[in-house]
Amino acid sequence: MPITLQRHDRQSTIGRIIEQAVDLLSQQIWCWGQDVLRREGNWLLELGFNRAKPPASRKDCSSVYTLEIPNHRRVVLRGFGVFFGDDRWGGVFLPRHDFRPKYTDLATLRCPPWSDDDLPTLRRPNAPQGHSCVMLTLQLIDWIRGYEVDIADRLGIEYRRRTLAAWDNGKRSVIAAETMASAWRALSIQVAGNFDAFAA
Repeated sequence: MPITLQRHDRQSTIGRIIEQAVDLLSQQIWCWGQDVLRREGNWLLELGFNRAKPPASRKDCSSVYTLEIPNHRRVVLRGFGVFFGDDRWGGVFLPRHDFRPKYTDLATLRCPPWSDDDLPTLRRPNAPQGHSCVMLTLQLIDWIRGYEVDIADRLGIEYRRRTLAAWDNGKRSVIAAETMASAWRALSIQVAGNFDAFAA
């Protein structure tokens, strides 16, 4: 259920929600990295992701993973954030340590994003772009939620618990394996109800 925001505490409440979203996305990106390194094989490749290995000039970078999904959409995973494109509405990038959606008219990246310099021009959506940006953001969140549901169903919740054991260094906020999918669902409700604050 969305939080009802009063004017006097709206900013602080949104700030806390964004902090929680940053924690959730950062943990998710860690999990994707561990899913690549899975002892039984690279899970992202098994799901159909395309892997672009960095060129010789970018040896400090990790591979870029892109998945084409139905209805002319795609997800691009990087350590510094996630891009989601839909041919109907353009693209959105969620930065790992900010979680404020950045919008572009482009639904497909022109080159692998080895760094944020390789991303297209991203900006806060203007009024006409607002609907597209919120739709893209909610689709991306729902895709991530579905990814974690699939992990639990196909690899088992114990697999995700083991992944998070290495993430928990005693300093980070840790979202339990059992609640990761539901945390993404709860976040989608908050984003839908308060998108103007998220995109500020």
